[in-house]
Amino acid sequence: MKSIEINIQDAVFFAEKQYEAGKAAAVEALAKVNEGSGEGSDFLGWVNLPSSISADLIASINKTAERLRENCDYVVCVGIGGSYLGAKAVISALSDSFADFYAPAPKNPKVLYAGQNIGEEYTAELERLLTGKKFGIIVISKSGTTTEPAIAFRILKELLEKQAGKEAAKNLIVAVTDEKKGALRTLATQEGYETYVIPDNVGGRFSVLTPVGLLPIACAGFDIEKLVAGAAEMENTTLHSGDSNPAEVYARLRNALYQSGKKIEILVNFNPKLHYFGEWWKQLYGESEGKDGKGIFPAAVDFTTDLHSMGQWIQEGERSIFETVISVKEPAITRRIPEDAENLDGLNYLSGKRIDEVNKMAELGTKIAHVDGGVPNIRIELDKLDEHALGQLIYFFEKACGISGYILGVNPFNQPGVEAYKKNMFALLEKPGYEKETEAIKAKL
Repeated sequence: MKSIEINIQDAVFFAEKQYEAGKAAAVEALAKVNEGSGEGSDFLGWVNLPSSISADLIASINKTAERLRENCDYVVCVGIGGSYLGAKAVISALSDSFADFYAPAPKNPKVLYAGQNIGEEYTAELERLLTGKKFGIIVISKSGTTTEPAIAFRILKELLEKQAGKEAAKNLIVAVTDEKKGALRTLATQEGYETYVIPDNVGGRFSVLTPVGLLPIACAGFDIEKLVAGAAEMENTTLHSGDSNPAEVYARLRNALYQSGKKIEILVNFNPKLHYFGEWWKQLYGESEGKDGKGIFPAAVDFTTDLHSMGQWIQEGERSIFETVISVKEPAITRRIPEDAENLDGLNYLSGKRIDEVNKMAELGTKIAHVDGGVPNIRIELDKLDEHALGQLIYFFEKACGISGYILGVNPFNQPGVEAYKKNMFALLEKPGYEKETEAIKAKL
């Protein structure tokens, strides 16, 4: 099937010298990713993951998902970061835009999310929604001790066991965790939960094509086999160096733009279903590249909505930005603009046109305006928004992220800065083992 297409003609001329000069670095970076020869190589299990996922694993995940779909009106996905955003991105992109407003249907549960924040109201309101309802839990954590999901799971597990009974609850809880170690692995073994493994060599933000993402996506009723197949095709497409490798081209160009002074990348969509894909992308690039005093700042906007809020800044603000636009060629639904006899709104010149025709002209007009205003524009086009295309897009961005990080000169697969807030939080909460940190931080207050 056709791969996603990348068009750089409206961006490369902003940093043509840097782009040409960066060829050797891009080739070297791709080799590091493919061969596992760069820093952080012990977290490169995602590189060959799509082509190595077995039919047996897909079948097992689908079987588990079917059990939850048959017995639950709601399935709560408990996790944070990559354990939440990957599944949320795919499910949101493939779902009816107003799915949350429909009541759950038999064998078609709503997938909800918990443990992605420490919001007291959020947690209490989720409990209220689930009280008296049939629900199951997918709890995702390598350690089982990450604060946000651990709190949520403790509360939801108590509610589920109270409503369904402890024995029945065992069949409604699935743990996605480390193969051998950690608090969640120990609990799952003690309680008899069905489990799936998060591979040791796959970090959270690269984990959407493991059971971390595949199980919630399957519970939502989507075809994970097609998702993986799309990713496997992109894995093959991005194997070799050259202009036919879209991941290498994208990584090389964004670094060239960064070197030319473009410090902020805005991921743009003209399809509201891709909002959470932007959130997933922000974590992928922010956590991979923002270190050692380096890194492009990743932002995301939904157009045309945000053209009426952020459009002024993008058009005429500081020229430190570039755009990467995800464009969907063909929507799944056709809706045309009707004729109106009075034409008070002056829209009859659009009568008979598809809404997407107007959207595409808004997209083209925006690109021309922004490029004219000094904003480089990279365009990534999908034929349509389905599992296969999303699998391609996910792997494309993952592969490009690894390449881009190595070009930048950082380890794209660690996140040491994430621990700083945790240490302070534990010290402030007087967690056992943090006595010295508690004393030191209280002295600052």
